[in-house]
Formats: sequence, C-alpha cells, structure tokens
Amino acid sequence: MINYPIKFEPILKEKIWGGNKLKNVLSKNTSRDNIGESWEISGVESDISVVANGPLKGASLKELINTYDKNFVGTRNYQVFGTNFPLLIKFIDAKEDLSIQVHPNDDTAKKRHDSFGKTEMWYVMHADKEANVIVGFNQEMSEDKYKYHLKENKLENILHHEQVKEGDSFFIDAGKIHAIGSGVLLAEIQQTSDITYRVYDWNRKDDKGVSRELHTDLALDVINFDHKNDYKALYAKKDNESSNMVDCPYFTTNFLTVKNTLTKTFKNIDSFIIYMCTKGSAEITLHETTETIHQGQTILIPALADQIQISSANAEFLEVFV
Repeated sequence: MINYPIKFEPILKEKIWGGNKLKNVLSKNTSRDNIGESWEISGVESDISVVANGPLKGASLKELINTYDKNFVGTRNYQVFGTNFPLLIKFIDAKEDLSIQVHPNDDTAKKRHDSFGKTEMWYVMHADKEANVIVGFNQEMSEDKYKYHLKENKLENILHHEQVKEGDSFFIDAGKIHAIGSGVLLAEIQQTSDITYRVYDWNRKDDKGVSRELHTDLALDVINFDHKNDYKALYAKKDNESSNMVDCPYFTTNFLTVKNTLTKTFKNIDSFIIYMCTKGSAEITLHETTETIHQGQTILIPALADQIQISSANAEFLEVFV
C-alpha cells in the first residue's frame, strides 16, 4: 500500500522576514504575502506532515512510520529513530534578512530541550542581484572578541558574507553561526529540530512593535569560534547521474539532473529517498503509479522500493536519504 511516490501537504509558515516567492515562483497555494517557509516533510511534533495523494491520502507521517516502520523509513533508521522522522525538508523565501543565529548539536539539544540538534544544508534556487548569506566568521575569533562585537552592536563586522547565485550550496553544521540574506530563495535539508538560538535580529520589531526574543547566553557555549572555510558544498552537474553534495552522519544529499528517462535503483540504500524538484518538472514512476513533480514540490519514495523511473525533458533535483 505504501509502495508509490508519496506527496505531502506543504505546511506554510508566516515569518516577519517572509515574502511571496513561495507563492509566485514555487506555486504554493496561499493568498498571503509573508510566507517564509514551506515545510515539505515534517516530523516536528506540532507540525506533522499529512499525505496529499494516493491510497494513503490523509494519513500523517507519524501514522505511516507506526504502521509500516522499516518498510517506510529503512531498517537502520527505524532502529535509531523509532517513530521519529529524522529530517525536516523545507523551501525558504527570505524577503528580508533572517536573524543571525546558531543551532545546538545533539548533546546540547537533548540536555536542554529533549530534542535533536540541528545540522542543515542550503541549496540556492534563486538569488536577487547582490543577495548574500552569512556563514561563519571572516577572521580568527575568540569568545571575548565575539562578545565585544555583540555588545558594541558590531557583530556583522566579524561575520563572513558571501554573495550567492543559483546553484550555490552550503553545509551548516551545528555550531556554525549563519543567516540567510534578503532576496534568497532556497531549499533546506536539516535534522528534525526547531531549535534556533538568535543572537542578533537587526534591531527590528514586529507589527506590534515588539522585538523577537534573543538567545545570546544560550548561544555562547554552542558557537564554534574556529575560523574555517568549510561551508561550501561542491558538486558536479552531470546529466542522469547523481553527484554528491553533502554526506554527513545526519543525511546524504545528491544533485541530480534528469534528461529523457532515467532508472534509479536503491538496492544498496537502506532508507527512504526524498526528491526535491528545484527546476523543471518530471514524472516519477514506482510500480504502476506515476506522479508528476514540478519545481517547488517534493516526493518521498518508501524504503522498500527497489527502483523508480524518472522521465523529464530537463529537470533538476536534490536527492536526499539517511
């Protein structure tokens, strides 16, 4: 019953920094103009995804794992995570700059919040002219130097700004200070966690004149002060061939361009497979069921699947598994 390409209802999130590209570029169904995030597949307790298609339409992600366990997520994933889904899959539209922030690792998140930590990656789908992201520091850093710049409202001066374009990809491991800049539309893959420590929010206020909460003290012993240029995810673009972008303990992400018809086999992958369409459209066939996927949509292939067929004139995907 689960052996078909599964789509989920997007969970749309209004954000103070959100815009309208999720609606206008990725065709998300909303009339609002401040949607910052589309949660494509979520196991976060307060926002569990619901199936949008096929015989399981209306079932929650949690129900799928409870019912189909290893056949849905894979043997190892079920042994490690049980009924918790290990990833949170998003599209993000930053009309304004996001806060400068950092995420805790597994140990700290477990101790403080009974949660997973948050390692993530970004893939830039669109960037306005001169749009940028912040990743790490631009010089050798210490806790004292960091605290001085934070106190003097000069934090931005010690952070690394990188101008971005379509196709750029970044790996943001737990502890790396970062922010998505205005004008960036991206796909994000992360551990299942909604724990974020804001350290600076550009002194802005919401429509009620209230500043958002900062977590400067919580962030202090989480931030990695090492000055490293290890944030860029490099990959090749080859037709009908998966190219590795990120391979970490929490997820593997490949870039895949499909032209004409491609058969993908999963005999050596003990995991569900997620396809995020970042450009174009395609048909994905599993057994007797074919689903169409367009830019800005996401499909999950259950772990028990041996192979799928993808057909497209020209489409690009992020291929994700654990």
